[in-house]
Amino acid sequence: MSYQFEDLSEGLSESIVKTVTQADVQAFADVTGDNNPVHLDAEFAATTSFEKPIAHGMLTAGFISAAIGTKLPGPGCIYLEQSLKFRAPVYIGATVTTTVTVKELNERRRRAVIETVCTVEGKKVVTGEATIMLP
Repeated sequence: MSYQFEDLSEGLSESIVKTVTQADVQAFADVTGDNNPVHLDAEFAATTSFEKPIAHGMLTAGFISAAIGTKLPGPGCIYLEQSLKFRAPVYIGATVTTTVTVKELNERRRRAVIETVCTVEGKKVVTGEATIMLP
């Protein structure tokens, strides 16, 4: 689905759900070059406070981009800005629900401020705010 600017209203919300796999984490590492062993090496991760490998924070944040680009507002929108706060680790096998909610609208500039939240089992793992331009 794709929303036109005129279809948006404050409080409008959409979500996507994705289970993080080891293949996702490896692919993210391969594409970005972020080979931090906390993500890829179970023995190393066992020596950290996480005790087991965690997904890259930016992989989880990428789900926000997916929700914005495919759901709300959807295809054709342009990302202008994103703030992020990483609140808790995301482990391989976790199911992440990403919810994007219209917070503010600027009709003159055709921009929307979107609240962005990723949760695992109801716990917020990434929060932030995006500014999006609509065609």
